[in-house]
Amino acid sequence: MTSLVEVPSQYFVTSGSATSPVSNLNAFDQALLEAEIGEQNIVPVSSVLPVGIEETDPVQIPRGAITHCVLSQERGTEGETISAGIAYAFREDGDGGYVAEGHGKMGDKALREILEWKINEIAKHRDVALGDISYRIEAQEVPMDEYGACLAALVLLP
Repeated sequence: MTSLVEVPSQYFVTSGSATSPVSNLNAFDQALLEAEIGEQNIVPVSSVLPVGIEETDPVQIPRGAITHCVLSQERGTEGETISAGIAYAFREDGDGGYVAEGHGKMGDKALREILEWKINEIAKHRDVALGDISYRIEAQEVPMDEYGACLAALVLLP
């Protein structure tokens, strides 16, 4: 029987950070380009990794493709420290995994601690044990007369 529901089979993790003198939207656009997902139509999804999904190296996705990802972003203005990141881990029982996203006006060490709390809370609510936690975090101090953006994404592929 053919499933009518698309289940991702691969994923990759990416991130970017950029500034712009024009706007935080332009900084975000530049950060997407740095992460190599700036020519896609991003569709944010929640944080469940299916059974059997495998990590791959980043791949070239066609321009304009509908691209599902768990996305974390933070934008800021001159003088602010900003960060965005994800934590992801697989269940020890082999039944898939989870992604936690976080962002804020803080450095990477503070964000990593928050991401660890979040992913562990996800596991606690499901009464499951997680294996090793992986992180991807971008942080920056936004320069004077600039806008900044940071992002991290776990991109899902068919």
